Amino acid sequence: MKTLTRLDLSDILHGCAILGTGGGGELDEGFYYIDKAIAEGKTFNLVSVDEVPTGKKICTPYMLGALSPMSEEEERQYKRLPKSADSSIMTAFKRLEKYTGDQFYGTICCELGGSNTAISFYVAAMANGYIIDADVAGRAVPEITHSTYYFNDIPAAPIVTANEFGECFICENVIDDLRAESVVRALSMISRNDIAAIDHAMPIEQVKDAVIKGTISKSLAIGQAYRLAKEQNKDIATEIASHGGGYVAFRGVVSDFIFKTQDGFTIGEVFIDGSDEFINSRYHIKVKNENLVARLNDVVAVTIPDLICCLDMNNLTPITNPNFNKQMNVAVVVLPAPKEFTTERGLSAFGPAYVGINSPYQPAVARYFANK
Repeated sequence: MKTLTRLDLSDILHGCAILGTGGGGELDEGFYYIDKAIAEGKTFNLVSVDEVPTGKKICTPYMLGALSPMSEEEERQYKRLPKSADSSIMTAFKRLEKYTGDQFYGTICCELGGSNTAISFYVAAMANGYIIDADVAGRAVPEITHSTYYFNDIPAAPIVTANEFGECFICENVIDDLRAESVVRALSMISRNDIAAIDHAMPIEQVKDAVIKGTISKSLAIGQAYRLAKEQNKDIATEIASHGGGYVAFRGVVSDFIFKTQDGFTIGEVFIDGSDEFINSRYHIKVKNENLVARLNDVVAVTIPDLICCLDMNNLTPITNPNFNKQMNVAVVVLPAPKEFTTERGLSAFGPAYVGINSPYQPAVARYFANK
């Protein structure tokens, strides 16, 4: 077991924001939850999957919704609803405990991201439990089906959800994660596009071989490399690429971007005009919460499940969607997909076909180094 310091937690969340490929929530929200738990005297204890005793119950807490803000007209319909004093994620967790009658040993993250990882950490800390060193995506992903739980046919139900208004919904008998995505997304859309959910509440032995082990430690290492690069005035893009086993795919300035909320997702496009060695070239990224496909001069260069990570080189921070500005100086780092997502089942759920590309997945990192 490792008790995480505030610096460890900062490094982890920054690493997760980088690996989140534009999704996974905002860092400031993540730090809000971390500091809230610390202020209440809670500790964050990290254990490996293999350290969890057989029979101990775990669960997976997360927030689901769109990343882009709502319009003033959309906001008006929610003004009459009272806000709950409790956080929506703890409302859901307390209801889960009451519903199951179980005591939970710890939590497993649904994905890596500045906020969603912290949400899972927060629940573990507030329950005096443990953070399991694993997740089910190895990055951030748009849908519940984009997870190794789904690839291994482990049912999500019962799913307990809650929103900021204190409304709580228990979803039983949900046949699979494909249906769970539809149900929870619909609840999010009537909850100001933001709902807390907890699923996969079960003994560790039912999930231990269906998760990606060591991803929190990996996020810590990436975050440390990022922090040290800043402290030592090194190029953060180069250092992140080196420590993540990837490459710097592009550098340039944002010339245009478009974002909208559609069906509970943030849908968008980002256009970057090249600079330095990429002068006279253009990079185009398509977004569905996360960065899913990149084109270089209108030719597909990278697709999911590979990681397309954007960095603000002026402020030296990872960029989360939709937080782009015109003339922002950007570096794009491409990192390899988790191997669990490159299987036939993984690619069928979260491969090129998901973004409308009718060609086989080509690992961008392997292709890049083969051509060096």
